[in-house]
Amino acid sequence: MNIEIKEQTLNQSIPKKMKRKATAIWKGSGKDGSGTLSSPSGFFDKSPYNFKTRFENEDGTKGTNPEEMIAAAHAGCFNMALSFQIAGKDLEAEELNTTATVTIEKGDAGFAITGIVLNLTGKVPGMDEKQFIELANAAKEGCPISQALSSVPISLNITFNS
Repeated sequence: MNIEIKEQTLNQSIPKKMKRKATAIWKGSGKDGSGTLSSPSGFFDKSPYNFKTRFENEDGTKGTNPEEMIAAAHAGCFNMALSFQIAGKDLEAEELNTTATVTIEKGDAGFAITGIVLNLTGKVPGMDEKQFIELANAAKEGCPISQALSSVPISLNITFNS
């Protein structure tokens, strides 16, 4: 399922193909080495990461890791996709607040992402809860990041504030 974007909801045309980049530099061994992550936008510029920030820091406060970036990308993509779904009904969200939680587990074959939970709280004046839930589910299925991560179970919890 693709997200339909009505041209009238945009002030500019959308390029048919876009490429986004990020650079990772790693030095040293897996457990004792460290690296940096950078992006052209400057959102993260030489952000450090290492084994401890990835695997020995459950709350994620000591540094970034690839799973945190997947979670941020998924939450951001999902919210934007949902906002287009809502705009397609000629409405506008007052707020869409989504937290994505990516679970990584160690199994016999090594580490794997085993699930993603999207926790959405939304407020859309003029919309009822049933319609909001339908659009949120459509956005979850149609969001390009959800599609890219389709081999991983993705669940959606919805709280609607009228």
